[in-house]
Amino acid sequence: MRLVRKPWGTLAILTMIIVFASLAGCGGGSNDATANDTGSNTTDQNATTNPSNNENASQNTETSQTSDKPLVFVWYPNESGEDLKGAREAIGAVIEKATGRKVEHKLTTDYNIAIEAIASGQADLSFTGAQGYIAAHNRNPKVMPMFVSSGESGTLDDAVYYSWFNVLPENAGMWQKDGKYTIDPMVGKRMSFVSNNSTSGFKVPSSVIIEHFKNDPQWKDLTAEDLMEGGKGKFFSEVMFGGSHQGSAVNLLTNKADVAAFCDGCVANYVELKEGEANRPGAVYKVRDDAADPFTNLKGKEFVVISVTPVLNAPFSVNTDKVDQATIDKLIEVFTSDEVANNEDIFIPKGSEKKGLFSKKSGKERFVPVDDSWFNPIRELSN
Repeated sequence: MRLVRKPWGTLAILTMIIVFASLAGCGGGSNDATANDTGSNTTDQNATTNPSNNENASQNTETSQTSDKPLVFVWYPNESGEDLKGAREAIGAVIEKATGRKVEHKLTTDYNIAIEAIASGQADLSFTGAQGYIAAHNRNPKVMPMFVSSGESGTLDDAVYYSWFNVLPENAGMWQKDGKYTIDPMVGKRMSFVSNNSTSGFKVPSSVIIEHFKNDPQWKDLTAEDLMEGGKGKFFSEVMFGGSHQGSAVNLLTNKADVAAFCDGCVANYVELKEGEANRPGAVYKVRDDAADPFTNLKGKEFVVISVTPVLNAPFSVNTDKVDQATIDKLIEVFTSDEVANNEDIFIPKGSEKKGLFSKKSGKERFVPVDDSWFNPIRELSN
């Protein structure tokens, strides 16, 4: 894929991630079923994705470069809920208008299924976290990023969201030391992550833990793999994966986990700030009265954020073996336009009750082009 490399603010964001990790001292579900959500007026239909690791994605090239077949867009579990159908369809409508092709939305219950779908060529387009993009790109270098949502500045300089560690309010006191929140008590606890392919639900949280405990003789050689299992002699007594950020939050709110990792944006449609400052340790969030599944039976439940780490925004990616360059150029041009930036079904206005994937806070938010190198800070967390 032809990409124009630009001098983004990657170093600044990498510094933010490292600094926050230092200050913090601080596989998805087994069901591989997906659903097809095709067009704006059709009903979701069950389907099964069976990607094969042995398939050569390049075999799909002839079916897509000049095809009028639907473009398949695969979504993570976090964005596959019925409450976000309107948001998905708004994205699909822009794609259809730009390309003249219908969009088939493939919904998933498993991160790995979504990643394998875009890597194998069973999907043409995807919206995944940075780590999911990197995993797909590693499996198939033809998977490339197109654009991400900006920060409040309207640029990449602050194009981040936040990874949280969270606990129940009744246990919050034990997570404080000298009046500040700490993850010191994490050893031996029941931990809920999102998926081992989640950026803010595993990759970043595990890096934060490793950084915090690197000077502890018992845990100085701790690895991310060590944090995936609990039990005797392990860092955690028990480890569970929620399969989505919402699922990880539910594990905490139902007291299955003592501490849970999930991100701000993926629960924003279900919770509201009750006390403190948003995205700061000590913030208390409450499940909204109008919260949809899986929070319908948890209305009014609360949790406390004890650790906050910035994470690079998630990319919209394309399998360049499946989609021709002219179509890719159209998509980048349209999605980074003022028209899309002002589309209130995509960027939800401040104060609106509408559910969506992106929101307007400053009024400058928009989509901004990126290249593969922009995600190197996430890659470097593994080094």
